Amino acid sequence: MAVAVRLIAIDQPYIDNWSWRQSDVAAIARNYYESGFHFAYPQIDWAGGAPGYVGTEFPILPFLAAIGYKLAGVHEWIGRLQAVIFFAVSLPCFFLLVREISGQLAATWALLFYSFAPLSLFASREFMPDVPSLSLAIIGLYFFLRWIENAEKRFLFASAIPISLSILVKLPSVLIVAPLAYVTVAAPNAFGIGSKRKSSDGHRPPLQLLILFAAIALLPSAIWYWHACQIAENFYPHHFFGAGGIRIMSASWSWKILKQIITSSLTPLLFALAVAGLFVARSTRNARLFQWWLAAMILFIIVAGYGNRHQWYQLPLVPIAAALAGVACAFIGLKLTSRLVKIGLSILLAGSFVWVACNYAAPFYRPVAAELRDAGLELKRKTPESALIIAADNGDPTVFYYAARKGWHFLEKDGIYNGNPSDSEQVIVDLEVLRKHGASYLVFTKNTFWWLDYYGAFAQHLAENATLMETTSGFKIYELRSVKASP
Repeated sequence: MAVAVRLIAIDQPYIDNWSWRQSDVAAIARNYYESGFHFAYPQIDWAGGAPGYVGTEFPILPFLAAIGYKLAGVHEWIGRLQAVIFFAVSLPCFFLLVREISGQLAATWALLFYSFAPLSLFASREFMPDVPSLSLAIIGLYFFLRWIENAEKRFLFASAIPISLSILVKLPSVLIVAPLAYVTVAAPNAFGIGSKRKSSDGHRPPLQLLILFAAIALLPSAIWYWHACQIAENFYPHHFFGAGGIRIMSASWSWKILKQIITSSLTPLLFALAVAGLFVARSTRNARLFQWWLAAMILFIIVAGYGNRHQWYQLPLVPIAAALAGVACAFIGLKLTSRLVKIGLSILLAGSFVWVACNYAAPFYRPVAAELRDAGLELKRKTPESALIIAADNGDPTVFYYAARKGWHFLEKDGIYNGNPSDSEQVIVDLEVLRKHGASYLVFTKNTFWWLDYYGAFAQHLAENATLMETTSGFKIYELRSVKASP
């Protein structure tokens, strides 16, 4: 059921709430496909006439999508399906992980919550690295626990390799080190308590094996992210994905994120159960694994406060909350003696959660970037392949992706979207700089139509230096008169 619901509208264009992030990933995939499979040099579309090499996470997802394009053509479902597959693979590992720690009943409830929490429900069908990274972290954490329990070296590699890939695919996944550290420090006495195993079954791995594990898990990421920094330093637009997110924000900012977590990320029901589970499990050493992970996430949300404006950064809270909520449900179940009452309350709880989750998830799917896609498709039809586009798009590259054209966001500073203009003079200066760099078309969408009314001098300048080529309720396309291009 969890997988099936994620396949609904799997071929939806990248026009939902996270369109801009998906369009960047999709552009990297298409550029691999069209410009050669140069894995170490991912390219975006908003660097004008420059190649557009940027520093990114390990781009295995767009690279695999590009291979899929070779086989089936360019389709949105190829990118989206990767997240669904990784999510599906994580399901048994998450269930087994929670079962090892808290028992089967808690694991069953945790699996339901993990599968249908709004943030998980939506993110796990997006063409983005976050769910694949989280899924790999869960797989690695489960096999690490198995390694601690029985000392089989095969589990060392079954854990270290997924965790290495998880951090490569998304750097904040390094927070998985927190529960790994707890498991390592707590062995051999923590694990086996409350289960059929004896506590002596756990072991603390030899130092040399821990060093080997750390090398496999961390060294590839260190090498790749050093390379990505070099790319960002040496190539225009000198951009590194995620840079600038480390910033502690105000209390009001943090409160806004907390409200978002309680509602559209987890639902109030799951949040309340997770808090209850946190208290129920406070004296259970096994459950501290999730408590350490939660503590690391809270610290991350505070320290990387500005980066957490992107809701997908809180994705690891979903399995943590699901596991703790599962503990709460199992605890309540043990207190109930009537089988009929247990069944009735279980149906009520499961049905209520899924219904509430679907209602909170629905706004994510709204086609908020539909006019950007429409403008892009029109530009693809009406402009030559070599055309360079200026897009007043609020920093969303969906226009460029669907136009299959290169260009610049408007306004821009050193290639990076620079927000709304302060006055007409700023808009005119930026426009003229980009015209001299070869820009030949300018597009506004309905979200930036107001520029043409608010900045009167700019509107007059545009009328004198451009021709309105196409106008609809969603976008306006201008063809710019050519000027002598600068190098």
